[in-house]
Amino acid sequence: MKHILMPFVLSLFVFSNYGFGSQERLAISLSYDDALPSQLDHALPALEKYNFKASFYVVPTAPAFQYRLDEWREIAKLGHELGNHTVFHACSASKPNRMWVPAHNDLDKRPVKSMLEELQVANTLLKAIDGRDERTLTPPCFDEMALGGNYIEAASSLFIAIKSQEDKSKVALIAPANIDAQAIIDFIEQQPDSIKLVNILMHGVGGDHLSITAQEHEKLLQYLDENREKYWVDTYINIMKVLAL
Repeated sequence: MKHILMPFVLSLFVFSNYGFGSQERLAISLSYDDALPSQLDHALPALEKYNFKASFYVVPTAPAFQYRLDEWREIAKLGHELGNHTVFHACSASKPNRMWVPAHNDLDKRPVKSMLEELQVANTLLKAIDGRDERTLTPPCFDEMALGGNYIEAASSLFIAIKSQEDKSKVALIAPANIDAQAIIDFIEQQPDSIKLVNILMHGVGGDHLSITAQEHEKLLQYLDENREKYWVDTYINIMKVLAL
């Protein structure tokens, strides 16, 4: 009996760490895109203060990734997720207000096979940092169509989950920029019972682009900390392993 019960007890322990009882709590994924300096300088210390685990979707060519590798290794050791955001962050230049997309990195001109190879390279680079085999993806700009087809659909087997591919009837997303914590809190609180996961997708925190202030970021974390009975805050990969949305 002892040998039978032990695996069962261990499995319950692991499942509880991944949000056992999440049917009663709304899952919240805090994520940070593009590997920005302010994420290391401001977001990470705040997350550690409140003991929340988040997902960082890094671009390996970003200076804050290239020159601060030891800090990204430490982020992974602390239990945060390093997610795939491609190597070069290609976006479609043909969409409105995309003057900033360089011609050499225009997704409209990148073949599907090229994008698949880029995703595989990014996965390999991230494994060299954190040693993990399982990965999730946030597509840059949420663009999916490359030259010749949908590269996100073609890459589905490479990932545990892909943002933009979830069940939209059960997942909500907000990408805060130049708004206060209360606007994000209102968004969370206004979700219907059918929503099981809220993705809060951030970029800069107290600096860089598409940013929110460090003060408002901390107010959000404080609110989530004070309402742990209502919200299950975890990495995107942990949440999707349990909810499979």
